[in-house]
Order: sequence, then C-alpha cells, then structure tokens
Amino acid sequence: MPPRISAYARLMRIDKPIGTLLLLWPTLWALWFASNGRPDPLLLLIFCLGTFLMRAAGCVINDYVDRNFDGYVERTQARPLVSGEVRPKEALWLAAGLAISAFLIALPLNKLTLLLTIPAIFLAGSYPFTKRFLALPQAYLGIAFGFGIPMAFTAQTNSVPAFAWILLVANILWTIAYDTEYAMVDRADDLKISIKTSAITFGRFDVAAIMLCFISFIAIMIYLGLSSQRGPIYFTSLLIASGLCFQQYSQIMAREPADCFKAFLSNNRVGAIIFIGIVLDYWLKH
Repeated sequence: MPPRISAYARLMRIDKPIGTLLLLWPTLWALWFASNGRPDPLLLLIFCLGTFLMRAAGCVINDYVDRNFDGYVERTQARPLVSGEVRPKEALWLAAGLAISAFLIALPLNKLTLLLTIPAIFLAGSYPFTKRFLALPQAYLGIAFGFGIPMAFTAQTNSVPAFAWILLVANILWTIAYDTEYAMVDRADDLKISIKTSAITFGRFDVAAIMLCFISFIAIMIYLGLSSQRGPIYFTSLLIASGLCFQQYSQIMAREPADCFKAFLSNNRVGAIIFIGIVLDYWLKH
C-alpha cells in the first residue's frame, strides 16, 4: 500500500476493526428487534456501511483533537498526525468527506431517521472533547456508539419505542465496562496529561465498577428478551455472553495494561454471541 494511503487508513483505524465491530453489534441487535427478525436488506447494507464510515470519521476527529496529547501516550505515539505523516488540515478534510459519505448513503432512509443523523454526527464529533471535562466520557461514548439503535428503529418502523431507549441504556453500560478496560491501559499516561477517563474516576473501584456495569447490561438484556418474548436460544446466548464478561475479571483484576487490553478485545465476542442468539431465535420462531 502506498505510504500516503496507508497513513490515511491507519488514521481511519481500518487496520483495527474492533471499534467498528463494537459499534456495529448494537445496531444489528436493534435492526433485528425492530424488524421482528426480518430486517430490510437495503437497511442492513446502509447501516453496515454507515457504521464503518462514521466510526472512521470519529477516529479521524479524535486524533485531530488529541494530536497534541497523543505524543505523550506510549500507545498512540506512532499515530499519523503525531508522526507528521498526515497534516491537521488533511485530517479535517478526510473527516468531512467520511461524514458526508455517510449522510449520502443514508439518503434513502425516511425523514425521521435522516433527522437523527444530525445528533449522531454531533455525538461522534464532540466525544473527543468530553475527555477534557467529563468524569465519565465513556458514558458519552456509549450514547455515541449506541445512537444507531434509535436510528435502526426509526428506519424500520418510523418510531422510537421505549424498548429502543432501554436497549440504548444497556449499550451505554456495556460501553462503560469495556472502554474502562481500554482506559486502564493508558491510565498512567492519562494522569500525566490530565485527560479524564472512567478508569481514573473509578480509581481503586475500577474493577468493581466494570463488573457492575456488565451485570446491569446483562440484566437489561434479559428484561428485553422477556418483554419481547424471546426463546431459549436468545437466553442461552446471554448466558454465554455473561460467561465471557465474567472471564474478563481474571484479566483485569491485576490491572496489567496488556491483560486489560485483551479483556477489552474480547468484548467483540460478547456482542457477536448476543447477535447470533437474536438471529437464531427469530429464525427458529419464523
């Protein structure tokens, strides 16, 4: 890959798809719930592409905002804006192009869903700034990462029922849990540069807070399963997901950065298992 294109790709985190997947799973859950297990194929394509584009745009904006800080954090020292491979003005143009592309892809959606793209773009663009003043920026990230949930419901049903907002709350709790694990990796560096994260805010109660968020997340997913009359396959998937969440306790209890990062990565399996459970449950009922 030519160096220039490679730098743009790394700026968009194409080489690290974990963020896209963690953003995609809740959106897919919502599409299946909203459509009673039969999502419109066009909507499925639009939301998958939109998820990729908005996550890429969010990463570019994040690196632009943090360009004067990332050089002091070991994990982010080689990012393209820090190394000088990409200039700040180029990053802004790239982020704008990605956001516009996401909006163009969304044009076939109904009016209400198009209106929701405005707060969705605002959330994605403003999240990096919350690390300067919010004690729990991970909660804000949970809203940004989960905003595809109400959009999926409006796209499929032209309404946002209470079920969708409850699912969004579940996603916020899950995001706080896994992104606190991620923040534990950089805690020492973040303290030096005065960046706020949940790992710093929770302090010595970080592990307990993570596990409490996981428990609350699973509890809400059980409630949603009961309220939507899901079957045994769905609840089995939640049981497996619970096991994967509790397995992370042994990885984060020592607070070793490398193990905390492994725990964070394993949340992709949590999202995937729940999605598979939803799909199979609806498929068998149909």
